[in-house]
Order: sequence, then C-alpha cells, then structure tokens
Amino acid sequence: MPAPKKTARRSLLVTSAVLSSLALAAPAAVAAPKPSGSPSASASPSATPPASMSTVGGARLGRPGTQVNLASGVPVLPKDLSARSWIVADAESGDVLAAHNAHWRLAPASTLKMLFADTLLPKFPRDTKHKVVPSDLAGIGPGSSMVGIKEDETYTVHDLWLGVFLQSGNDAVHVLSAMNKGVENTVKEMNEHAEELQALDTHVVSPDGYDAEGQVSSAYDLTLIARSGMQKKDFREYASTVTAKFPGETKKGKKGKTLRKPFEIRNTNRLLAGDVDVPVYQGIAGVKNGNTTNAGATFTGVAERGGKVLLVTVMNPEKSEHNEVYKETARLFDWGFKAAGKVQPVGELVPPRGAAQASAQPGANPSGEAGGSGDGADGTAGTGSKPVAGAPVADGSSGIGTALGITGGVLVLLAGGAFLVNRRWPLPDLVRRRTRP
Repeated sequence: MPAPKKTARRSLLVTSAVLSSLALAAPAAVAAPKPSGSPSASASPSATPPASMSTVGGARLGRPGTQVNLASGVPVLPKDLSARSWIVADAESGDVLAAHNAHWRLAPASTLKMLFADTLLPKFPRDTKHKVVPSDLAGIGPGSSMVGIKEDETYTVHDLWLGVFLQSGNDAVHVLSAMNKGVENTVKEMNEHAEELQALDTHVVSPDGYDAEGQVSSAYDLTLIARSGMQKKDFREYASTVTAKFPGETKKGKKGKTLRKPFEIRNTNRLLAGDVDVPVYQGIAGVKNGNTTNAGATFTGVAERGGKVLLVTVMNPEKSEHNEVYKETARLFDWGFKAAGKVQPVGELVPPRGAAQASAQPGANPSGEAGGSGDGADGTAGTGSKPVAGAPVADGSSGIGTALGITGGVLVLLAGGAFLVNRRWPLPDLVRRRTRP
C-alpha cells in the first residue's frame, strides 16, 4: 500500500495505561492489510530475502535490497554495511529514512525482549515482590544468558526488569512470565500485542528470544516495537541504565546471621556501556541487543542529537569482527543524523491498529490539545519523569531537544481509558547518555 501523506506520518501514538492490559492509541491512519504468507508456527527465516515482502509502511519497504532516495545534498550511505537487514527511522515523525530488506523475517534473538517488556511492563508495579519457585525457571534453553536468579529467593519486579534489560536474563524473563500465568499465556499476549502494533512480520514462540522453530521478526517490526516501548517511563529507564545492583544469594554469615549481598550488573548494549573497540555513542539511550546461533547479532538503538531522535535496527551482520553489529549501527546513526531533513523518506512507521478506532471515539480532540497526562508506576508515558542520567552532548540543544524520552506530552483521554496524541511526538524529557570526552 502507498505511504500515507506527510501529515499522517506526523501523527503519532502514545501509550496509555488500561486497567489490566496495554492499550495503544494514535492518530487516524489507513490500516495496512495483513500481508499474505504471514508468520505461522511453521514459518522459519528464509536464506535470502524474498522477492516480495510485506508492504506495511510503504511499497518500497517490501522490496529486497537497499531503499534510499539519494539526491543532491544527501550524504552517501556507509559502504561497509554487511547486515542482512537494517532500517534508519525518525522516532518522532515515523519517517523511514533508509532501509535494507526491512521486512525480511529473521530470527530476532533477545531484541524480542523489547516486545516482552512492552507487553508486560504495565502489568506489575515495580515494588511487587515474588519468591522464585523451581517451576518458574523451567524450560530455559541451554546456554541462555542469565542474570543469576536463585530458587527460594525473593525479588522485586524492579529487580527482574533490570535483569531483563541489562543482562538480557532469560531467567528473569521466565520468572516474569510465570507471574503472568505462564510462558504459554505470555507468548499469546506478545503475539496479540505485535498484531496490535502492526508488527506483522513477528511470530513469538519463546518470550526470551531464544532460538525456536518459527520464531521470526524483522528490522521494521523491531523498530516499531522499540518506538512503542520508549514511550513508557519504566521502559526508558531500564533501557538507558548502564549499571545496577542485583540481589545476590542469601548466605549465612558470622554468628548465624543471614546476609544477602548484591552484585553489580552491567548493560550488554555496547553503544550504551562502551567496550574496548566501541565507544559510548553520543546521545544514545537504549534499546536492546541480542545474539543467538540462528539470529547472529541483532540490535535496535535509539539516540538523540541536535534535536533529532533516530531509531536504528541492524540484524545479523555478515562480517565476523568483534562488536560488528554496534559498529554498523553507529555508522547508520551517523548517516541518519546527517541526512535527517535532507533525504526524502522511503516509507513510514505505522501506528497501531487501534489508532483509527481511538480517533473516531466521541470526544476525541483532533488538535491533540487536552487535559490530562499520566506518569504512574505502571510505566505509562507522561511529562514528569526524570532522566536516568544526564550530561550535555557536544551540540547540546534546548527546548524540545533537551532530553530523550519520547513520552507523549499532551494527552487526550478517550473512552476506554486510552490516550491520543494527534501530532508529532513531543519530547519533554529526553534521557541523555554521558559520552566519553
């Protein structure tokens, strides 16, 4: 289907809290039909990009190969990109600036944890406590990344989400899934949420992203999911946290006293935490990395610079260099910040399916001006959250570009507890990352 008009691309969603589940709303837009050959339990990634893929977000995004509108004044794309699939998008407007096999269904690895978080985060207050029983940790795949959860120990939901985001802990995912009526129910809800987001290339089999037959996503879908997640205060906080203390195992100390000493965990997102061959990326604020046998290395990142907020997803670079997925992501970010405002988009990030229904509700204000905002412990977006860490970047900006948060700003309360923003995402509290001198 053709990409909607520019005004439609400028109208974006904000998330809202609904009593028992996440309800997303956004401005009216033509809902894209579900593509033929949608993922199923028997679907697996193809060896080469199909000749015809989903056209959600625009016809060009369904074509194999690189899609970009190079013209006078537009920088040339990096020449040393080896990823099977990638996308560069404006997080505010939804414009897709460039893409390569955007809808190719590939194994997602732990980037799928973004969908897990976007689905479950609103359900449990962060101070909720849970004592781990053996069944909570059943079914974790061999060789999984773990944060170090122990049976018979008690953890808060806040602890568990730190384990998911920083250490990509499959053990933390399984405990939260157990709290959510089990893995099977969690997978069902994740697939339903992907459908609502119009992430139609995505099929979930395991909530932690562990390799499984039929488990697929795409660079386009992962970018949609990250964009949705970054509207939630808690999601932004966890995604941008570099280090944290995690509860250790209870042990007996001197004189029979029990001790539970915490240990430090560090975010495995190398653009956020840095590594020997990858510096912290200027303006980075998340989101999630992954690596499995089937998926190779995958990564979705969000960064702000000069008042622009970009999302980049890179899937499975062919080069075997250390940290190659982060290096290619950084090069695409660099290109995107130079190209933003100059390059004509090749597609758009679509709003959720509920957008048209929400905007049609009686009382919806098409101007987006209204009364009410939310920023509660349930992780809903709002305007009053504080940055996790702050430091100006080299080209520091003010006003709309003073902190990264994609929080939704002015909200309209609609029937059913949903909120609607009918304009570009405002950015009232961008979370900035400290960069190396």
